[in-house]
This record gives sequence, C-alpha cells and structure tokens, in this order.
Amino acid sequence: MGAFKGWNIAARLKKRGRALSHIGRAMRLFAPMCADVMRGRYRPVPWPAFGWMALAVVYLVSPLDLIPDFLLLIGVVDDVVIVGWLLTRVDAALTDYRRWKGVDLPYRRPPDDR
Repeated sequence: MGAFKGWNIAARLKKRGRALSHIGRAMRLFAPMCADVMRGRYRPVPWPAFGWMALAVVYLVSPLDLIPDFLLLIGVVDDVVIVGWLLTRVDAALTDYRRWKGVDLPYRRPPDDR
C-alpha cells in the first residue's frame, strides 16, 4: 500500500479533465477562427494554432507513429495522447482569439450599485 501513497487520484483526474476541456475548446474554436481569419475579421493570424493543428492532422493520418498501430491498444493510445497534446497546444495558441471573441472568459461579478 505504501507504493500508492503518493498518488493523488482526484488531482490526477482533475488534471486530465482540464486537458480534455482544452481539447474540446480547441476543436470548437478552430473552424470559426479560420472563418474569421479568411473573412478578414480577425487579425493577427494565429500561425502557431495553424501549425499545431497541421501537426496533429499529419500525425493522425501518417503511417509513421512512435508506437505502431498494429500493437492494438498501445498503438491507438499513442495516437490519442500525442494528438491530444497537440490540440492542447492549439487551445493555448487561441487565447487571444478567445479574448477577442469573448468566449470562455472567467465570470466577473457586476459592481454593486450603492
């Protein structure tokens, strides 16, 4: 039991949940960001977001992997972990776009009218 003493399972799950929310947010915002950039409504162009997304797509469709897909479970988990990490980088690159768009901003309490 001593080997498991340092594992804080709740903290680890919370951290994973946060990463999943970043991945989902990146996937929800990338297409609207592309549309805003193409129409000229949003400048400057977030080139890092395009680069990270391109890397994620290339890694996902490429036959070359760190761990081959014929190793069934491990090969697929490898793809999920790396593409997930790349999508969290996309989310980080979209911070300015989220601020410009006004989405996912922390809640601010209205001032008291005294």
